[in-house]
Amino acid sequence: MARIRIPSTIVILFVTVQTGFLLFMYARYSSFMPQSEEKPSQVHILILSSWRSGSSFVGQLFSQHPSVFYLMEPAWHVWVTMYQNSAKVLHMAVRDLVRSVFLCDMSVFDAYMPWKRNLSDLFQWAVSRALCSAPACDSFQRTDITSEMACKTLCGRYPFSKVEEACKTYSHVVIKEVRFFDLKVLYPLLTDPSLNLKIIHLVRDPRAVVKSREQSVKALARDNGIVLSTNGTKVEDSKYKVMQEICRSHVQIYETATLKPPNFLKDRYLMIRFEDLVRDPLSEISEMYKFADLSLTPTLKSWIYNITHGQGPGKKKEAFKITSRDAVSVSQAWRNVLSFQKIKKIQEVCKGAINMLGYQLVDSEKEQRDLSLDLVLPRRQNQFSWSSFNPKH
Repeated sequence: MARIRIPSTIVILFVTVQTGFLLFMYARYSSFMPQSEEKPSQVHILILSSWRSGSSFVGQLFSQHPSVFYLMEPAWHVWVTMYQNSAKVLHMAVRDLVRSVFLCDMSVFDAYMPWKRNLSDLFQWAVSRALCSAPACDSFQRTDITSEMACKTLCGRYPFSKVEEACKTYSHVVIKEVRFFDLKVLYPLLTDPSLNLKIIHLVRDPRAVVKSREQSVKALARDNGIVLSTNGTKVEDSKYKVMQEICRSHVQIYETATLKPPNFLKDRYLMIRFEDLVRDPLSEISEMYKFADLSLTPTLKSWIYNITHGQGPGKKKEAFKITSRDAVSVSQAWRNVLSFQKIKKIQEVCKGAINMLGYQLVDSEKEQRDLSLDLVLPRRQNQFSWSSFNPKH
C-alpha cells in the first residue's frame, strides 16, 4: 500500500493551529463559566510582630472571639528544638509549621514534641480560648471569656488530638508570631491556593519595646542568641544589637508591603501601631476585625473596655500576662523609666524605624519627660503611610 508522506512543516503548522484553536475556545468558554477555584472555607490571619510589642494583647483580642481558633507563637517549638541555628536558617521550618497549623494539620508538631502528649505540652496553650472550650475542653463555652489560670486548672489533661479536632470547627485560624524577620519568606503562603491568608503587622515605638524587654531579660536571652546567630549561646541585649535587627525587620516588612508590593498582597496587609490601639481601642479593633471578616460582639466590647481601663501599667511579674491595665499608661511608661542616655542609643540604632513608623525623636531629657508632647504622629486614614513630618535628625 502506498504511503502518503506529509512534510513535517505542515504537521507542525497543523498542530500549532489546532492548539491555538483549542486554547481560543477554552478561553471563550471559561469567560462564560463561573470560576471553579474558590477560596478556602477558613480565613487565615497571621499577627506578625516582635517580642514585647503588645502582640500578646492583640492575640487575645482575636483569641476570645467565638469564631476564632488561635495559637500563640507555635514556632516557639521550632526555636527551642533547633536553638543552635540562626533565625534566618529557621525561617523555612517556621513557615512550614505555620502553614500546617493554618491547615489544621497538627502532625507537624511530631518533630518537636513528645509522642504521648496532652494539650498542656503545647506552648502557651491556655491563652487560647479555643483550647479551653468545646470541643477541645468541656469546661467552657465558645462564647465565654476564658482566663489562662482557669483553663490550666481544668483543661490541661485533655489529649493533644483535641487541638486538630477543635481547629477544624472554626471559620478563622489566627496565629501570632514574632519569629519572622522578612516578609518575602511568607510569599509562598500568600500565593498558596489552599490558604486565605491576611497579615496584621503590629508595631510599637522601639523605645517602649526596650523598656518592656528590660522586664524580661532572662526570658529573652535564648531568642536573642538565635537572632544574633551565636550557635546556641544566650545573650543579654545590653548593646541593643537585637533591637537593631528587630527595627530593621519592621522597616523591611513595611517597605516590602507598601513600596511597589506584589499584586497578591493587595488587601491582605494591615499595619497597626500599638499606641493607636490603646488610645482608641474599639476603633482600631473594629478596623482589624473588618480586615479579618469578623464582627465585634457585646461581650467582647465589654471585655475590651475592662482590659484597657485598669489601674497603672502592670507589675514586672505580669510581663507576659494579659491583665487589666491602664493601656495608655503602659504605652508611655518608657518616658519616665528609661534614662535619656539609653533613649539616645535606641534612637541611634532604630532611627529609620522610628521615623518610618511615625514616631517623634526627642532631643533632650526635658522633651522625653514632657508627657504633654505627643511623640506619636497622626496617621493618614486608609493608607499605609502616616502624615508628613520633619524628623529632627
